[in-house]
Amino acid sequence: MCPFGGMQIPSVSLTSTVDRKVDLGSESGIVVAYFYPMTGRPDGPPMTGWNEIPGARGCTPQSCAFRDHHSELGVLGAKVYGVSSQSQEDQKEAVQRLHLPFELLSDNQFELASALSLPSFEYNSLRLIKRLTLIIEDGKICKVFYPVFPPNENADNVIAWLQANKI
Repeated sequence: MCPFGGMQIPSVSLTSTVDRKVDLGSESGIVVAYFYPMTGRPDGPPMTGWNEIPGARGCTPQSCAFRDHHSELGVLGAKVYGVSSQSQEDQKEAVQRLHLPFELLSDNQFELASALSLPSFEYNSLRLIKRLTLIIEDGKICKVFYPVFPPNENADNVIAWLQANKI
């Protein structure tokens, strides 16, 4: 049971990288949803000024950490999703390139981010979600990690919290 009661995730269906609709508010059990601004594409132009934006850098290391700890999170009963406002095409490229064993969800219309009033920022006319992680149980938010720094330690912090709270 969620130790803090928790706010209900609104019912919003997001498209996943395997072309299905996922409603985090309807998922049963434990869900770890990490939100990130965007992963750069190796075939894309350099992201001028990106590293100077606080909290922007680190999306790939964060995703790779969740990849590397995926089986451990599964043993703890958690299902993992990454969420960004990037297009499904960009997310599919990241899943393939980074060998992610979980789905990424596209909130490119900011439906879930707006419903939850998640923090965002703008970069080159793109609106992006700031990095944060939610632990959700049966559609209710149990824990919010924000800010997330350093990003590559986020999965370790989530595991430690899940172990300590035994949800």
